[in-house]
Amino acid sequence: MSKLVKKAEEQIKTAIKNAFNAAFENGELTRGEIPEINVEVPADRANGDYSSNAALASARIFRTSPRNIAEAVKKNISLDGTYFEKCEVAGAGFINFFFKRDFYSDVVLDILHSGEDYGSSDMGKGKRINVEFVSANPTGPMHMGNARGGALGDCLAAVLEKAGYEVEREFYVNDAGNQIEKFALSLDVRYKQLYLGEDAVALPEDSYHGKDIIERAKQFAEIYGDSFMDKPENERRKALVDFALPKNIALMKENMSKYRIEYDTWFLESSLHKGEIADVIEKLKNNGCTYEKDGALWYRNKDLLTKMLLSQGKTEEEIEKLELKDDVLIRQNGNPTYFAADIAYHRNKLEKRSFDTAIDIWGADHHGHVARMKCALEAIGIDSSRLEIVLMQLVNLVKDGKPVKMSKRTGDAITLSDLLDEIPVDAARFFFNMREAGSTIDFDLGLAAEQTSQNPVYYCQYAHARICSIIKKAAGEGVELRPVTKDELSLLSSPEETEIIRFLSTLTGVIEGAAKFRDVARITHYVYDLATLFHKFYNAHKVMVEDERIMQARLSLCVCVRDTVKNLLSLLKISAPETM
Repeated sequence: MSKLVKKAEEQIKTAIKNAFNAAFENGELTRGEIPEINVEVPADRANGDYSSNAALASARIFRTSPRNIAEAVKKNISLDGTYFEKCEVAGAGFINFFFKRDFYSDVVLDILHSGEDYGSSDMGKGKRINVEFVSANPTGPMHMGNARGGALGDCLAAVLEKAGYEVEREFYVNDAGNQIEKFALSLDVRYKQLYLGEDAVALPEDSYHGKDIIERAKQFAEIYGDSFMDKPENERRKALVDFALPKNIALMKENMSKYRIEYDTWFLESSLHKGEIADVIEKLKNNGCTYEKDGALWYRNKDLLTKMLLSQGKTEEEIEKLELKDDVLIRQNGNPTYFAADIAYHRNKLEKRSFDTAIDIWGADHHGHVARMKCALEAIGIDSSRLEIVLMQLVNLVKDGKPVKMSKRTGDAITLSDLLDEIPVDAARFFFNMREAGSTIDFDLGLAAEQTSQNPVYYCQYAHARICSIIKKAAGEGVELRPVTKDELSLLSSPEETEIIRFLSTLTGVIEGAAKFRDVARITHYVYDLATLFHKFYNAHKVMVEDERIMQARLSLCVCVRDTVKNLLSLLKISAPETM
């Protein structure tokens, strides 16, 4: 919460505590231990700016009705030197508090003084968080799930930074294992088809069928011709992968940059095969978590995860429905599985690189992997609460009221690159963060491209541009913004002005909530609601009025809204145009 909001809440708590003590002294209440005093914002502001249930919480202690306690508090309370002008007793014994104008004036002055830092928090000071997102296989173009994951992960990282955390953005490149073997096979088939014909070499059903594979095979052939046709299969496939993989990774980086995402780390899975996977396998063996069967090394997932879930309160019947199975760590051919690499990777983040927390953005289809990953961390001695998984639901593309079909198998999926060619990056980043990660999104391509108030991001940007226009017009009329006094700001007393300032005062709390609950949608909702409040104010009041003091106060309020909208959009790497 902002320092002013925190100060106001502490003032209420202190005033209530002092009122209790005064009531003890004059015999209005039987002396007892004062309970912890909580304050909250009422749903209906007609009931005050803050409310406390201290009287209800202490009824048993003081052996009288909450209403009597609340009346005693009100009678003995002093609000001198606080941001509050009065308190009232309501209902069964709620104590409601109402702000003085001083509070609103100080909020505006605080925003004007803080600039870009307004809303920042030190909640995460001293804590390091790794946010890993997108991490698409480098075997083909990035799809819509990656588009949502990119916006979610990058914006969440920005919110965490705003809340005081030290954050590292990471892309995990799956450049080893089965996916690469399948990639090599697909490239090999497409390469041979160039010289032997498609009928001569069949493409297996479970290989990659995308047009990008054909394109990479052609690019390879343009350089090497048919010189690899007579090479051994393993040599040819290695050459194809060594040629195509760096190009795909470079394209990923290009697409991410186009999406305004810059990673701190591109972590290669292959680097784990140089000893870290072997280390984690050895640790699991030593901890009695493995066994050998049919020439492979297995992880005792069923027993270990059952034990963990029982300790968390799950019943045996609930666990049985999960149909848990053990997992292979090392295949018969001696190659480690993706699961083994994944355990080593998370150990690398949490133990070797010592991040306090690792946050992974995964598709909802990976939900079954969450518990077993956490259990595996416990099995190697790492507190699994340090790993957090944000599961994101599917994206349904809609255009002209009809669903846009996507097919990954046929290679006709709409890619991230396709999406950004069709709609502005601003819209993509905003739309993907309009709902919490666990909600399915119906992404309206037509709406995202519209330049009307129906488009949420345009609506927010227009509020910023409108304020820039007001200030530009004022300058054109010879009016310069000057420092305003608290007395002048106290003139901002209309419901529309008060509502905006009160809303602005909550920003730090919104930032902290978004960081705590890993929910960037709180930020997009906040910007949208702030834009709505400003448009409401603009329609109700003229800024350029004859009374110079009111005019300057309103111009200052406009600056607060403008800067807050711009700062939050910039936080999400969304532009804030000055003209539209």
